Amino acid sequence: MELNQEQLEQFRENGFLLIRGFYDAKKCDAIRDIAKVHLKYAIEPIETEYEYIRIDKEEYKQSIRRLRQVYDRDILFKNWMRDSDIKPILEQVLDEEPVLVTAHHNSIMTKLPKTSTNTEWHRDKRYWHYDSDNLVSVWLALGDEDKDNGVLEFIPKSHKMDLGEESFDEKSFFRADYECNKELVDTTVSFNLSKGDIVLFHAQLLHRADENITSEAKISFVYTVKGKSVNAIKGTRSAEFKEIEL
Repeated sequence: MELNQEQLEQFRENGFLLIRGFYDAKKCDAIRDIAKVHLKYAIEPIETEYEYIRIDKEEYKQSIRRLRQVYDRDILFKNWMRDSDIKPILEQVLDEEPVLVTAHHNSIMTKLPKTSTNTEWHRDKRYWHYDSDNLVSVWLALGDEDKDNGVLEFIPKSHKMDLGEESFDEKSFFRADYECNKELVDTTVSFNLSKGDIVLFHAQLLHRADENITSEAKISFVYTVKGKSVNAIKGTRSAEFKEIEL
């Protein structure tokens, strides 16, 4: 499969692209079933809600936000991240050979009912260290995702914007309450996702998600690729983990 010219232009212009029904539903179910086991037994490495928001409540310390380093957890996870059907698409959006990054994302993301929190506006690249911005993330919906359980929201074209330091807080979150940012926030878009849908989004694109107010866990899969010419900065976390040529 390859993107048509319209899809490619949409990605380049907006910084994200939705592709419906890309991955087989039965494979999504198998990934989700394994993920549930790892969540049930809190198999490390994990990140909790407490680690993300630093609010000292027991419910946040027990609530898993994501399973880290999933490439080496199970063959089904690895198979998805090395899926041959998506490689031509990644080559198109990166405009060069894709290389899988395991230092960032490489995660099963979850929003558990009642104990999840909002994901604030941010650019992933804020805490990544590379000599170029040519990185793209692949988000796979393993079930239905909507406003109630914390679907992704994006600010179109923000991957191309030169936003000053005053637009971000001390943790590098985009300040939605800052008057100069409100016009951008008003352009927010999101899509309800179904099992097997994927969203590609640029590392500099502003995105966020609400907490999960439903009674069921939302479980998703996200990984990141870079262009082959992009280099991790030595001495940073980005350079500490292996990279895999696809």
